[in-house]
Amino acid sequence: KPELRYEAAGLALREMGHTTTLDYLREAASVVFAETGLLAHLNAGVMSDAELASLRQVSVSQGLMLESAATRLCEEGGVHHRSPDKHPARRLETIEQAGRLAIPFTSGILIGIGETRAERISSLLRLRDLNDRHGHLQEIIIQNFRAHPATPMAGHPEPPAEDLQWTIAAARLIFGAEMNIQAPPNLNPDALAGIARAGINDWGGVSPVTPDHVNPGAPWPELATLSAATNQGGKELVQRLAIYPRFALDGAKWLDPRFRAPVLAAIDADGHARPDAWSPGANIAPPELPVIRVNGRTANGLDKILRRAEAGDGLDEAEIQRLFGARGAALGEVCAAADQIRCKVNGEAVTYVVNRNINYTNICTYKCGFCAFSKGKTSDALRGRPYDLGADEIARRVVEAWERGATEVCLQGGIHPDYTGRTYLELCRRVQEAAPDMHIHAFSPLEVWQGAKTLDLPLSDFLARLRDAGLGSLPGTAAEILDDEVRAILCPDKITTRQWFEVARAAHGVGLRSTATIMFGHVDTPRHWARHLLGLRALQEDTHGLTELVALPFTPMESPIYLKGRARRGPTFREAILMHAVSRLALHPVIPNIQTSWVKMGPAGAAACLRAGANDLGGTLMNEAISRAAGSGHGEELAPEAMEAIIRQAGRTPAQRTTLYGTAPAGQVQASFNAPRLRG
Repeated sequence: KPELRYEAAGLALREMGHTTTLDYLREAASVVFAETGLLAHLNAGVMSDAELASLRQVSVSQGLMLESAATRLCEEGGVHHRSPDKHPARRLETIEQAGRLAIPFTSGILIGIGETRAERISSLLRLRDLNDRHGHLQEIIIQNFRAHPATPMAGHPEPPAEDLQWTIAAARLIFGAEMNIQAPPNLNPDALAGIARAGINDWGGVSPVTPDHVNPGAPWPELATLSAATNQGGKELVQRLAIYPRFALDGAKWLDPRFRAPVLAAIDADGHARPDAWSPGANIAPPELPVIRVNGRTANGLDKILRRAEAGDGLDEAEIQRLFGARGAALGEVCAAADQIRCKVNGEAVTYVVNRNINYTNICTYKCGFCAFSKGKTSDALRGRPYDLGADEIARRVVEAWERGATEVCLQGGIHPDYTGRTYLELCRRVQEAAPDMHIHAFSPLEVWQGAKTLDLPLSDFLARLRDAGLGSLPGTAAEILDDEVRAILCPDKITTRQWFEVARAAHGVGLRSTATIMFGHVDTPRHWARHLLGLRALQEDTHGLTELVALPFTPMESPIYLKGRARRGPTFREAILMHAVSRLALHPVIPNIQTSWVKMGPAGAAACLRAGANDLGGTLMNEAISRAAGSGHGEELAPEAMEAIIRQAGRTPAQRTTLYGTAPAGQVQASFNAPRLRG
């Protein structure tokens, strides 16, 4: 509140239309966000509840250094004498008020200002007590005093690097593994690697355009320098937002509604900053993310996990989460390990199937938050109008697909309110009549569940009838994420995780094989991905009925849950690549095939996945509608010529397959090349 002490400050504020510095700050933060999208972190000093709450509306985090809880430093001769706003009680009160208001908050201590080590520990314990009550401290800064010319402490000795490292270590022990501990890198340019090893996990803000106004003689390090020093300390430099990951992932509690959608759109599954503009389905070249091949593995703690995966031992949830967290050199090691397993299991062949998708209706009674394909019976508010294909049109498309070399037709649609199990049985019969040798790959577990329910049949009986009517295998869709914590947000009225597995087990029990899918990158986290993969592995160990895992990155552009600001912008490219690699590792050797989706990843992205454990490029599709409805710009058909070009450019050998990974008939292979254009 400089306007209370300095007439010039009050005059300047009035000229700008403000009565207080905090009013000015509030408007500045609001304008910055509105005009640039940059998220404000505010350090405005000691404040009241009302002032904190007001600034919460224009920022994603705030902060106030405690500096020290030692009241003797406020006495005459102490560093905080005649600085009433630095009295520990006032600062602790503001920090606690921030906790009551659910404000992600930064605090910390300043060392080397005359305090003892015991007083440092006491200060850290006071902060820990506040955080135990409110859980709002997103980081603890351990800042070392630097002497400045023309100040009363110009000749005061600065604490040595060893003292700083001791205090960092003490803070880590006091706060435990979950707290973010920070030390400013510009104040210790010659001791960065040692500081990184002392217990920090954050360097704070590093500005490319402004000096450190508190310490103008200490320039920020270049990011390359900081990254190298971080690596020397055994860690990887990763960008975050002004709000830390744990708080960003729980925006409903910690953020003003204004910031919840922008923060979600700006983070990855771990809550860190998205590194680029790439999203699944977007016509954007993927970022450079080379698979780093290593002869000897680095000391990143993943060696034991990778060895267990290569041996085919099942990994646990924590180990799979560790793999999903791989970055930098560790990312290369995970991808290389997955690729080596792929080579042993599948050789150098990359398979694909010539097929046609027939989405027979987009009318659906379910309201899945991610789906831009389904429509209400009379609604055309989303892409396209509601439709329900007739049996003759379905048969025509099947015949046309066979003539163009297809060996598979994939049938999936919305859950039409008028459909029963008889509808699905009749669809199989019509397809078999139209093309007796066509493999029918049809009906998600949701459709099977609904069909059995309408006929009041046990799942196994209904599936046996479908098999006898011509059904050859099931797509393992409607899985999304097989964890009810996620499904409660994403698709609350859909089948549960337990019901999905019931359908899959029943299908395998009557001799029908199925794929498995994972649709990731929306409201999920690596914890949920690990649970999904573990569930699939357990199923496969029991039934041996899964042919492959299909990794389906969430395509956000037209998805309702994203447009409402309640989901992330799909996985990052790193996460998408890792899903293929980690799936290979976590599912080895029970599921031999990992498929990448060219519709979601694009040709270049799919090629990258082929170097990270994937061995299958999926189907040519002919009529892809669901991903296109969600906003994918990668087309609705990828002809065999284009499929094989991608595979050869990746240095691998293309091989056309059947749905169940047999060799495609020679006549169909020949017909698939230079096929005529689709008639519709």
